Amino acid sequence: MALVAAAGMTGCAHPVVVDAAPYAADPDCARVMIAMPEVVGGLERVPTTSQATDAWGEDYTLVMRCGVEPPGPSTDECLAVESGDLTVDWLIVDEGDAWRTTTFGRSPAVELLVPKERAQDAIGDVLAEVSRAAAKAPANGLECR
Repeated sequence: MALVAAAGMTGCAHPVVVDAAPYAADPDCARVMIAMPEVVGGLERVPTTSQATDAWGEDYTLVMRCGVEPPGPSTDECLAVESGDLTVDWLIVDEGDAWRTTTFGRSPAVELLVPKERAQDAIGDVLAEVSRAAAKAPANGLECR
C-alpha cells in the first residue's frame, strides 16, 4: 500500500514551464541531455515541459536549455570552468536576480539560468557540475581570452 501511495505522489509534481530553445532538435542536444546529472547544486531534477530542457529544485529553480543560439565574440564576462580533464567556457550575464550563463565555443550552445539565491558567489561550482554534459556539444573554435 505504501508503495502505491509513494508512486502516486511522485506523479503530482508539476513540470517547470520552459520554452524550448531554437535548436533544441539538434542531435547534439540529445547527447548533452543524456549526460546531464540528476542532481545539481544539491538539487534534484524536476520535470520540464519542453524538449532539450532540464530543471533542478522546487524553489529558486535552476533551468537549463540546450540549443540556444551559439554566441559570437562578446564583451560579457567569460569564465573557463574546469571539470575533471576538460574545460568549458561560459559567458555570464548578471540579470539582477539571476545569472544567465551560456556555453561559449560550443554549438549548439547550452544556457543555464541560476537564481542568485542558489549561487550568488559560487556560480563556477554550479557550472562545473553541468560542464561535463555541456561538453558533449561540439566545439566551434571560440574560447575565452
